Amino acid sequence: MKALVIGATGATGKELVNLLLENNDYKAVSIFVRRATGKTHPKLKEHVVDFSNINSFQEIITGDVLFSCLGTTLKDAGSKEKQWKIDYDIPADFAAVAKQNNVKTVVLVSSYGASSKSNVYYSMMKGKLEDYLQELHFLQYIIFRPGLLIRENTDRLGEKISVKVIKFFNAIGLFKNLKPITTAFLAEKLVKAPKTLPEGTTILELNSILKL
Repeated sequence: MKALVIGATGATGKELVNLLLENNDYKAVSIFVRRATGKTHPKLKEHVVDFSNINSFQEIITGDVLFSCLGTTLKDAGSKEKQWKIDYDIPADFAAVAKQNNVKTVVLVSSYGASSKSNVYYSMMKGKLEDYLQELHFLQYIIFRPGLLIRENTDRLGEKISVKVIKFFNAIGLFKNLKPITTAFLAEKLVKAPKTLPEGTTILELNSILKL
């Protein structure tokens, strides 16, 4: 299989790319990035692109599986409008071109609580993206909805505190559906999913992710 990855420089994306390169089921890995990463591997093809003009490179969006890991925080984006561009517009537009180019499978990293009807902005945005990709009718559509992610060497204080708080409540039997998992663990499941799950749409909440 040939894998396509957007969000390859993020915490989960980096782990995913490394595992894809090590996995014999994936014969080629194409990553689409804003800036060169300097990463080299015989199976890796890096495309430095302008995500604001996806049509300018649509002919190279070809392969078997699209892994969509792109996302940011409101703080890092600077505004809801900029966050929407990164978390919704780019993945949606990229997936639409992938579908046109006969990519059969899309694996989306979404989030816990994602729903287009949510009153929470982030959850609503993620839910709308899920719905849009559903309407593209990929042969295989896999949605991951993890809870908190533990990123190696994170410098986000709020993230560190949240993980500690949830772990405390998990220890006394509460909020099990929000159990933190590492980005490395999530990446392992992402790699495995297209090979083990059926055609059609599969939504994986935390419990299903842990069992995959």
